[in-house]
Amino acid sequence: MKCVKWPAIIAGVFGLFLIWLPMSLQAQLVLSVSVLGLMLLCMTRPDNKTLRLMTFVFAAVLALRYAFWRTTETLPNFSEPLNYIPGLILYVAEMYCLVMLAISFFMLADPLKRKTPARAADKDCPTVDVFVPSYNEEPELLALTLAAARSMHYPKDKLNIYLLDDGGTDAKCSHKDPRTALSALRRREQLKSLCEAMGVHYHARAENSHAKAGNLNAGLQISKGELVVVFDADHAPVRDFLNETVGFFAEDEKLFLVQTPHFFLNPDPLEKNLETFARMPSENEMFYSVVQRGLDKWDASFFCGSAAVLRREALLETDGFSGQSITEDCETALSLHSRGWHSVYVDKPLIAGLQPETFVSFIGQRARWSQGMLQILILNRPFLARGLTMAQRICYAGTNLFWLFPMTRLTFMFAPLLYIFFSLEIFQANIIEFASYTVTYLISSFAMQSYLYGKVRWPWISELYEYVQSVLLFGSIISVVRNPRKPTFNVTAKGQTLDESKLSPLARPYFAIFFLLLGASLYAVWRYMTEPMPSELLLIVAGWNIINLGIAGAALGVVSERRERRRNQRLPVKRHALMRVGDKVYTIIIQDASSGGVSIQFLDGKPVMDKGEPLEAFIELRRNGKALGLNVVYRSTSKRDEDTVHGFAYAERTPQTFMVIAELMYSDQSVLQDRLTRRQKRQGFFEGTVRFAVWTVAETLRALQYAGGLVREQQVKSFSDAPMVIKDRSDALSEEGGNSNAHDYPVLVGGVVYG
Repeated sequence: MKCVKWPAIIAGVFGLFLIWLPMSLQAQLVLSVSVLGLMLLCMTRPDNKTLRLMTFVFAAVLALRYAFWRTTETLPNFSEPLNYIPGLILYVAEMYCLVMLAISFFMLADPLKRKTPARAADKDCPTVDVFVPSYNEEPELLALTLAAARSMHYPKDKLNIYLLDDGGTDAKCSHKDPRTALSALRRREQLKSLCEAMGVHYHARAENSHAKAGNLNAGLQISKGELVVVFDADHAPVRDFLNETVGFFAEDEKLFLVQTPHFFLNPDPLEKNLETFARMPSENEMFYSVVQRGLDKWDASFFCGSAAVLRREALLETDGFSGQSITEDCETALSLHSRGWHSVYVDKPLIAGLQPETFVSFIGQRARWSQGMLQILILNRPFLARGLTMAQRICYAGTNLFWLFPMTRLTFMFAPLLYIFFSLEIFQANIIEFASYTVTYLISSFAMQSYLYGKVRWPWISELYEYVQSVLLFGSIISVVRNPRKPTFNVTAKGQTLDESKLSPLARPYFAIFFLLLGASLYAVWRYMTEPMPSELLLIVAGWNIINLGIAGAALGVVSERRERRRNQRLPVKRHALMRVGDKVYTIIIQDASSGGVSIQFLDGKPVMDKGEPLEAFIELRRNGKALGLNVVYRSTSKRDEDTVHGFAYAERTPQTFMVIAELMYSDQSVLQDRLTRRQKRQGFFEGTVRFAVWTVAETLRALQYAGGLVREQQVKSFSDAPMVIKDRSDALSEEGGNSNAHDYPVLVGGVVYG
């Protein structure tokens, strides 16, 4: 063992001694403050592995001292069941959090950052089959993904692309409902024509058995490539995707998986409704930028359903993709890891996709993830699975156990109410004990959260994400625990729009909880002012409830949906090109591009652009000496950073159009990386707390305004329910982006017109 590890080992031994050392309350306070100070000192050099391990040791001392005190001195008396039972539930919830903390320390002890090996020469490259599974996605969305896959840099004779269409199966085409059958037949013919025009393979299986896993397995049966790449229907790869991933398979014959991050072009409901998308790290970045790298250290990074390369030989050992649970990706990885196969995680955004934007679809997606992971925990029992190393058991068990967070989050949310309203003492402690044990433990927990995830998760954001999910996932968890085989796979709705700002249909329980917590806070103040001798515990519990009220207030903003009509998210491209208008040629810079249009800046004069007269033009750019062109039509002009930018929509949407769009948007991986890097900035705890407090007040007021508008609308229209209007998105016009409405122009794909 390297001598550099000895300080960490000594700290660990000393820490074990401190955990069990009996001491007075005053000594505990001195110890807690001293250990906390040493931990914060070690945090000043995050790149030093020895200090990193020592930081973990000091945090563990505070956590375990708290756990020991919590177990031995704070539980209510067993002879008082009204206090003891809820007190025990709260205690179990806290111990769950401590277990998850320990697992996270283990997983993130030394996250890997891999270097990409060189890909073999073209003649020695393995054959690759690309699977794009689809169910109900629009042809235009699929066209862009297929075009980006076609544009990947790889020997064309060794690359085959398959559109696996589960929306046009034989069973659907012969459905007893003629409308369902006709819709499926039309879809099949459209997508067949699209695939033929784009030079990819179309396949629809007989029936929709085993959902996505069954669809992928059907693809395995009709293909024979050595490697299999999976892209979700909305996940368009960059040109270098295969260059960045395939080389790993030559280094390890037992490698079954190379997984890459899921990078999203659009905001999720929290980012959209709180307006944080451009400046705050996204929720998924904590998992993909930190957790997966930590899992990779222990050969436990797992398949995430898309943006991954798998070895066919390994998949054949398990008869293809696993389908027992509704999260076939993690289950497949577990099966192969237990057979001695290895995985690799590449921390580079190599695809760009869409995530659910409406709160309804967001919760639907998370319910599927939650139920699928708990299915694996119950049915596959990863902590007992044969063939896994101990490290892999811990990592898989921790990943699955994480999805029990709704139980603990709701426990912490409602526990203070038992004392405020009913004076149930489920946590027995005075102010000095609370400061000596609980406060120092909480400070260390927040400090560790910032230390481990500071660049990818701002203060209080994890608590907010967990709360907004917990309210509606609680029932999903109970359902899967009662019947682990009951959940079924549901496709996540993406590409939706909201015509007007209004409350989500799921908003009611969040308002109910908010007003309950608000009432509890007011009642706690009343008790403190009117009781002759208010207890110290009342102050502790009231403070706890105020924190919960702040989280609940911010959550009201999450369920207050802002209007969103944009479908096509822009990517900055900064590409030189020429624009031809009639017989004149202009030099332009393409500032950004989307699947709906481009924004350009003229460098040497510009044509007359009158919105009353449609201006049609032709944009010409080059790739590797080859000319590419787009027919466009003028849409809008706007100011951006003191520059005048003009928006142009695509005048036609042929297969060639999508090939050029893919060239514009996905030819350069650094565009995605730069966008990711700009958001990953640390925010201090106090700054983050102030920002969160502002959100709480502002978003509560906005939600109440939406609620007031809904009440007035109900009174005027005299109806009892006001459902949110959701429709499939078309390319709504944007004054900045130059996106056009998809229905302005018919879409011609392989001779089939649709639009």
